[in-house]
Amino acid sequence: MCKPEESKEGKAGNESHGQYISAIYRHMQILISAELEPLRIGSGQYTFLMAIASQQPITQKMLSERLLIDKTTTAKAIAKLEAEGYVRREVDLADKRYHQLYLTESGVEAVPQVQAALKRVKEQTRKGITEEQYDQFLQLLKITLHNLIGKRG
Repeated sequence: MCKPEESKEGKAGNESHGQYISAIYRHMQILISAELEPLRIGSGQYTFLMAIASQQPITQKMLSERLLIDKTTTAKAIAKLEAEGYVRREVDLADKRYHQLYLTESGVEAVPQVQAALKRVKEQTRKGITEEQYDQFLQLLKITLHNLIGKRG
């Protein structure tokens, strides 16, 4: 595993936080994929499963907006979860153009297993980091995301 190197030009130097965010994301996805493989839930689907679990029913449009993920990616992830028997769609009676998403019984049963897998990966990422440092880290990531999203709108 690679260790961050101190820049010769100071703490910030010429390093990009983007390279670390990208590497962290890739390595976490590899670990999560391995953890969720027995459930046939990919690293690209668990976020959608957990979001639906926390708010049922929810439309795909609302889900995309909530997760800040484009509609096409959302549709593909939902189709995979539906094919695996974790999610079902029902026509929205108030607006028949939309479908409401619900977890199936299998989806409900998978949630605690996904939560446990995510907890194991999160614990691994937090080794050697204090609670205060982790809170600060999250706050900085939120600010960075806000800065980027603000530039688009």
